[in-house]
Amino acid sequence: MDQKETKTIKVNLDTHFWNSKYEENKIGWDIGYANPIHIEYVLEHIDKSQKILIPGAGSGYEIKTLWNCGYNQVYAIDLSPLAKKRFLKQQPDFPEENYIVGDFFKMQQSFDLILEQTFFCAIDPALRSSYVEKIHEVLNPLGRLYGVLFVMPLIDGPPFGGSVTEYQHLFEEKFEIIQIKKSTKSIPTRLGKEIIIELLKK
Repeated sequence: MDQKETKTIKVNLDTHFWNSKYEENKIGWDIGYANPIHIEYVLEHIDKSQKILIPGAGSGYEIKTLWNCGYNQVYAIDLSPLAKKRFLKQQPDFPEENYIVGDFFKMQQSFDLILEQTFFCAIDPALRSSYVEKIHEVLNPLGRLYGVLFVMPLIDGPPFGGSVTEYQHLFEEKFEIIQIKKSTKSIPTRLGKEIIIELLKK
């Protein structure tokens, strides 16, 4: 990440920042329901015994849907305590310890699948190499990263964009790229701006 790109950060993307977004209801990334891109993939490819993590889970619609489909090894992590409170209000039977309030980069548990939705685009672009390292670290052997990334200019954010070429270069050392393709199932406001990624830990 060059010096110009690291200057795109104008705020501290910390607990206070994300909590304030929930307090002010400025949560434009929240589509209000589970993204079918993620749910369809899990239901088709992932056994219910596997351990799944969604970093930056927010309101946790995907966690809620998978939990209600019988996936009892689903976990969320988010910096915002208000996001967890928002989730548990909608899904009170979910085990509280499975929704972790904390820093993904300090995660110690391991998982078989990590679902990426709007976490990668919400972190400082200078942390993207660290993101790849941490994803690789917490995935079990043959673990996968699946989800969507924004393809758009890397401008002041969040959200922060990127290019297919950048993403391929970023992940190829530590992951086998199963697919990086244009998403045809994105919500209308994101159609044409998202790609689907499926990566296998090397």
